[in-house]
Parts: sequence; structure tokens; C-alpha cells
Amino acid sequence: MINGERSIENDRTIFIIRSISCFNINSIYGVIFMSDYNWCHGPTCHEKRTQDRIRGVKGSKVLRTRKIALDCDYKRNGPWGVFCSTGCYNDFFYKYFREVCAIAPRREPLETPINVEERKVNDRRYNWETNQHDEYIRKEKTIIPIDNVNR
Repeated sequence: MINGERSIENDRTIFIIRSISCFNINSIYGVIFMSDYNWCHGPTCHEKRTQDRIRGVKGSKVLRTRKIALDCDYKRNGPWGVFCSTGCYNDFFYKYFREVCAIAPRREPLETPINVEERKVNDRRYNWETNQHDEYIRKEKTIIPIDNVNR
């Protein structure tokens, strides 16, 4: 085999897969795998009436879920590799968020140790009744996270 090729056995058939590095595409002698694409996971994606979702021949048309090309890192490594739009992302969230939270339920709050520094600051604000600026002292709090590694 040439450098950059690998073989896959599939029910006694061996395919030679050649990686084309300049296009970042896996192929069997030029045929693109469906693994380079995902179908949108939006629960109602196939019901939205847009021109790009229409498939089929005359008399047998359907609205199909959008296919998402995994052609860049933000799609491969993030939610836009499985959702075609924020609408489909939100539809999925609102339909399944309880099931997702049930996977890892939170029974206790999370806490981050901090230090709070408070200082007095001279400031001024506009007084609309007198049409002048009034001086006052306000308290300003600064939150400083504590390094947990050294604890």
C-alpha cells in the first residue's frame, strides 16, 4: 500500500482507503464516505419548508433533513456538526433537555473558592433635580479566584 492508505475489511471485501490530504477527504478511489457528513439532529428539521430540503421525483417529493458537511474544525468539534441552524439546535434542546440533565443530575451546588476585596471609591452621579453632579463614596467589590491546584 502507498503511504496514506489503509484497508478496511467489510464482509470479505477489502477496500483501500486513500486519504487526500489537500481536501481532508476519505475516499475509496474517489468516492466520498457519508462519515464526512452528518444529518441534522433537529427533531423537526425535515418539516421545515425550504427549497434545499425538497428531494425526490415529480409526484413523489419529500422534505428531507439537511446534510451537514464536516469540512472544518468548528463543525467537527462543536454543535454545528450535528445541527444545521440555531432553530434546530433550540428545537433539540427544548425537546430533550430533561433527558440530557438526567444523564448527569446535579444534586448539590458547585462552589468555587474566592477572596473578595472591598474598597471605597470616590464617584459622582448626576442629580436631575439640581442639574448638578453630586459626589459620593461607593463600595467596589473585586472577586479574586483562589488557585485550587496549590490547596
